[in-house]
Amino acid sequence: MENRKNGAIRSLIAQRGVGQVLTVLVGLIVLCAVFSFINPNFFGVRNVGNLLRQIAPYIIVGIGQGYVLITGNIDLSIGSVLGMSCMMSATLMCFGVNPLFAIAITLASSLVVGILNGELVARCKLPPFIATLGTMTICRGLAQLVNNNRNTDSIEKQLGEAAKVFRVFFYQGFVRIGELKIYNTFVIAIAVWIVFNFILSKTRTGRHVYAVGSNREASHLSGVNVARTIIKAYVISAFCACLVGLIQCATTGTGTMDAGTSYEMYGVAVSVIGGISTLGGTGILAAVLVGSSVWAVLDNGLQLAGSPVALRNIIIGVIVIASVLIDVVRRSGKIRLFRRRAA
Repeated sequence: MENRKNGAIRSLIAQRGVGQVLTVLVGLIVLCAVFSFINPNFFGVRNVGNLLRQIAPYIIVGIGQGYVLITGNIDLSIGSVLGMSCMMSATLMCFGVNPLFAIAITLASSLVVGILNGELVARCKLPPFIATLGTMTICRGLAQLVNNNRNTDSIEKQLGEAAKVFRVFFYQGFVRIGELKIYNTFVIAIAVWIVFNFILSKTRTGRHVYAVGSNREASHLSGVNVARTIIKAYVISAFCACLVGLIQCATTGTGTMDAGTSYEMYGVAVSVIGGISTLGGTGILAAVLVGSSVWAVLDNGLQLAGSPVALRNIIIGVIVIASVLIDVVRRSGKIRLFRRRAA
């Protein structure tokens, strides 16, 4: 019986990406212990509730970027799609458009960007870095244009109660568990994760995503529609970016042109920290949960410890580089810092 249990555990750890997630989870527990020792308020009810709400946007953008990374590509337009979504939805609501219609128009516009990214990478054969760098710039320009290069007024000033409902749903609402407030933002993030984790782990689409990332040519020869799979990944990424844009709009109650700045980096960071490979074909979506938690715990804990912003950025940047380096070493089996000169 004991041997059977040990075999089941070894089988679980051997699955794609599980070992890395468990390793990072141990690191997360250590981080939490250290920060709770430095500042006992770290595990205070109020801070835990705010920490969960802080984690939520990272989870959502990490899901989208994770899908794209597993196909062996990257999406640099996430932050700009997020900013465009925030500005477009807020501008529409400030012009009196019902929040439901504003959300629908914003979502449709964001999905068009996702399709465009997929088409440029999959069918036009543009390098993903160049294709999404271009759409990143375009979407940021659209975010600036929709309200004549100005941030919007408060959406509540124009829509009143309807805007309050929008803000409660995406940001202010919460479920109380004892003294702990679980904000709607975190509930939405977990619901999105459950849906896309099911798609990635239990459906044919998910199997195709892994196949394309592992070996694009072999996938094509096996009958996988490579272009369609890549387009789906970019559409999911755009959907996630749009959703976080709506959350940003609900958070501030306005549209801000700089919303989403650096979020493309956050998406890559939380995915890579959790163990999703930048080389494609490896990783599970649970990686996004632990990666987002590590990122948010570091940011929150260092802030409570009184660390300057510059130091927090340096520490997190070093962790991201180390995570990618570990992945490269693990995938290649070795790393060469210097090449020997030919004799």
